[in-house]
Amino acid sequence: YCFFCFVFPNTFKERLKLFFIKNQRSSLRIRIFNFCLKLLTCVLYIIRVMTDNPAQLRHTWSELELIFWVDRKVPVWAIQVSPKKANIYMCICIFFQGNLWEQIFQVSFLLEMLNTVPFIITIFWPPLRNLFIPVFLNCWLAKCALESMINDLHRAIQRTHSAMFNQVLILICTLLCLVFTGACGIQHLERAGKKSLSLFNALYFCIVTFSTVGFGDVTPQIWPSQLLVVVMICVALVVLPLQFEELIYLWMERQKSGGNYSRHRAQTERHVVLCVSTLKIDLLMDFLNEFYAHPHTQDYYVVILCPCEVDVQVRRILQIPLWSQRVIYLQGSALKNQDLLRAKMDDAEACFILSSRNEADRMAADHQTILRAWAVKDFAPNCPLYVQILKPENKFHVKFADHVVCEEEFKYAMLALNCLCPATSTLITLLVHTSRGQEGQQSPEQWQRMYGRCSGNEVYHIRLGDSMFFRDYNSKSFTYAAFHAHKKYGVCLIGVKREDIKSILLNPGPRHIMSASDTCYYINITKEENSAFIFRQEEDQGKGRGHCDILNSPSGLPVHSIIASMGTVAMDFQNTSPTERGAKLALPPENDQGSRRPSIAPVLELADSASLLPCDLLSDQSEDEAGQSDEDVTANEFVKGYPPNSPYIGSSPTLCHLLPQKAHFCCLRLDQSCEHVSFEDAKAYGFKNKLIIVSAETAGNGLYNFIVPLRAYYRPRRELNPIVLLLDNLPDDHFLEAISCFPMVYYMGGTIDNLDSLLQCGVLYADNLVVVDKESTMSAEEDYMADAKTIVNVQTMFRLFPSLSITTELTHPSNMRFMQFRAKDCYSLALSKLEKKERDKGSNLAFMFRLPFAAGRVFSISMLDTLLYQCFVKDYMIPIARLLLGLDTTPGSGYLCAMHVCEADLWIRTYGRLFQKFCSSSSEIPIGIYRTESHASPEFQGSVSIEGLNDTREKGEESKILTRSSSSSDQSEHPLLRKKSMYWTRRLSRRSVKRSDSSLSSIQQRLGVLRRSEREELTELVRNRMQHLGLHTAGYKDVTNLTASDVMNRVNLGYLQDELNDQQNSISYVLINPAPDTLLQLNDVVYVAHPDRYTYTHIYFFDCCYSLTNCRP
Repeated sequence: YCFFCFVFPNTFKERLKLFFIKNQRSSLRIRIFNFCLKLLTCVLYIIRVMTDNPAQLRHTWSELELIFWVDRKVPVWAIQVSPKKANIYMCICIFFQGNLWEQIFQVSFLLEMLNTVPFIITIFWPPLRNLFIPVFLNCWLAKCALESMINDLHRAIQRTHSAMFNQVLILICTLLCLVFTGACGIQHLERAGKKSLSLFNALYFCIVTFSTVGFGDVTPQIWPSQLLVVVMICVALVVLPLQFEELIYLWMERQKSGGNYSRHRAQTERHVVLCVSTLKIDLLMDFLNEFYAHPHTQDYYVVILCPCEVDVQVRRILQIPLWSQRVIYLQGSALKNQDLLRAKMDDAEACFILSSRNEADRMAADHQTILRAWAVKDFAPNCPLYVQILKPENKFHVKFADHVVCEEEFKYAMLALNCLCPATSTLITLLVHTSRGQEGQQSPEQWQRMYGRCSGNEVYHIRLGDSMFFRDYNSKSFTYAAFHAHKKYGVCLIGVKREDIKSILLNPGPRHIMSASDTCYYINITKEENSAFIFRQEEDQGKGRGHCDILNSPSGLPVHSIIASMGTVAMDFQNTSPTERGAKLALPPENDQGSRRPSIAPVLELADSASLLPCDLLSDQSEDEAGQSDEDVTANEFVKGYPPNSPYIGSSPTLCHLLPQKAHFCCLRLDQSCEHVSFEDAKAYGFKNKLIIVSAETAGNGLYNFIVPLRAYYRPRRELNPIVLLLDNLPDDHFLEAISCFPMVYYMGGTIDNLDSLLQCGVLYADNLVVVDKESTMSAEEDYMADAKTIVNVQTMFRLFPSLSITTELTHPSNMRFMQFRAKDCYSLALSKLEKKERDKGSNLAFMFRLPFAAGRVFSISMLDTLLYQCFVKDYMIPIARLLLGLDTTPGSGYLCAMHVCEADLWIRTYGRLFQKFCSSSSEIPIGIYRTESHASPEFQGSVSIEGLNDTREKGEESKILTRSSSSSDQSEHPLLRKKSMYWTRRLSRRSVKRSDSSLSSIQQRLGVLRRSEREELTELVRNRMQHLGLHTAGYKDVTNLTASDVMNRVNLGYLQDELNDQQNSISYVLINPAPDTLLQLNDVVYVAHPDRYTYTHIYFFDCCYSLTNCRP
């Protein structure tokens, strides 16, 4: 028995199941055959109806007989019986599918018996061959066979269609079966009436009835057909809503998941994939606006892959016609191959993986990003990856990606450079944003038009041999090419890359000789291919003359070059070796022609090796030339070298000022004395330079990138500022080990909302305070409230310490409007309206006119998201940004620094002459200007009405509000305090008669007393806390007793002068690559790309070795 069961394990019933059900291919064939049989029986029924003639039978048969009997021709009967024989075998299969009684009482089995058994009986009993059999009910069996066939087909080919496809198929089949059943039934029953209906008229009646139109031209005449109509309507009312409900449910679920990106579209169209943890409206709009800002990305599709359900605001944006045809949202995870297949990741042009910076645990957010990058690389190894990482220690996990942006690296380096080069954050943000330079061009104010036009400058690249801008400078020095390209075309050449070298060099200096294969990187309003210069005219003008004549002769230049003329060219050559900052812009010696303005030395085509003196890498030339004083004795104890301990893997080695020996951990604590240092506050240390204070929540590894740029080797030793880290949580030994090698770096515990902590860390002796966004506040119940605590604390410090330059990092850029907030400042309200107008015009930089951002006083790391997006079009943007910020130090590459224009430098007059002066003397390349202008408040002027702010329907009134008067006489005659009530201001503006000077002075005195009392209270508060902490109060200055230098410093920092003169304020902004004829102003700060002195050392060393080799006998 055991042997029989082993050899013949399957019974007859199980074998039938295997053939008809379990075997995929045989089962599919059986179901297709069954479906075709059902359709054939329905077609045969239609043929039988068309051959039937009830009018002839009405005379011989009664009405009841016309219902139960039909005139079936023998050939038709024979054809109809043939498929019924095959149905017998199908019935046998049904018996073996499961429980016998359960199968017998199924509707499909009953319908099968009703249509099959009578035909089998007619074979043996011919008189019943004319019996009416409802063969049209086989349409429902065909519907069931079709559903089973589709399921078997999916199993056989191992592919799945969506549930939406199956549900739509079921709904269509149900509708067809209802209409076909009703039409056939009504047509048959109407045979017994006085006037029979054709099958087409019956079909027309059913469609009109089920569609609830009901024309009434065709109606059933006898009660059986009327009863059938009632039954069919009831069945439709029950069946169709259930089908529609299921369909709507699947549609809603599909809308949540986003469906699929079709394979056909992926093969014919180009698309990129955006992988995010959570999709916020700001992130989506920043990505779409920046990605589609470039012309050649207009035909790309964006597929968003996000595990969360689409937000209501995001859904509303995606329904806009501008985005609905180009953006596809898919709900899914990048860790599932199924979801990656839905997004067609293997066919994508690029994949952007962004971290969720709003997470409370940023390390966990990085871990999720790393896993997503690994999953995408495993699924689609050829797809380019653009990854955003938050923590620098996690960067090496995704080094395989094509482009990586580490948020904390860029953030801290940018904030550090803000302390040395003001508004560096604004400069970099404007460079990495795509803009047309049209922002603010309709404004009546000059500074807004200049600022908006210069914001359109971006970084572009072109091969020198293919360039009309630079091809004439082949075999010339880099400095020579940069100067003449700027003079002739207004472009700023900032970097170059050799064909055989992968690294980009930022201002390699005059030693670099340009070649046709070099790639040039330049700043301009538009790239050369889209420029409007007519080179043919210039070539025609230059025929018959040498190249040098065209460049040096003003008459040989085109119109735009004549306007940008640098003036006369000096005949005496000056020393072009690197010198001090002060001697760089020194006034040349006067010649005999006294009426002629001072001239500038020309820029040499090739560098003179004799003029480029070698530089000692381990010494500070600026101090050697200036002489050594008692103050520099401590500075000379520093050495230059590479930091021995890096806090994370992947940091770029940078030559820095270091201590000869590492400091003890206890000596790094500023507010506590130890056995080595007895000082307990910043005043006791007696620092020669002002402090730089950094307020952060924790001492993360990214904070290391704040210290390195401030201790770089090219910073003069005597200009190094002490750095104090004000931390909420004390650092660990690993971080202290990394910073213990840097000079004048300290830390202490405390927060910025604690006045005692600020006083102990030396806020009174600081020039810069950097407030870093705290990770614990980034995730709030209301997203935009994450910056609430930071904004209020900074506003408090702004009132307590008015001479302090405060740089604040915010989570959301839209919150920058609350920095230095004044509810009654008409000018700020007018700028807010200007921002709304620019946003409505589609500007990507609508926030650029906010005064804190323009002055570089506020920064949000989300502004740099566009840096990663731009790399899809400009793959060189990340290396250039890292070079500008000092994150990478490539040998031979320069660095970013700043130069202040003082009164003695105004003889240069224009930016173009300044460009020539830098190139000819120190080989530096100017990039832009940070300008600060002082203006009078527009709130009180005789011809300006404050009510115009509320009613801007007329353009003239709005322009009056925006216009600022810079006349000093107006400032002295009409001082108006900002803290007065708006109601009192309106009453003043309504009067037609101007107030006398005496009444104005009396009002000013009364309000001045109130303001003075407020200042005295703040001053007394600070002094009391200093006395309580045991700090010296002699060095504390009341804000009412600030010196003239403090006032000027306050203006230069871009802050409003509320504390001293309420009608005076300052506006600071960045001009990137301004026009050569732009006039220089006092207190301008010029951004320059300084060449690396380390290059000269290497070149001089190799030149000497080559000379010694040639001198050998």
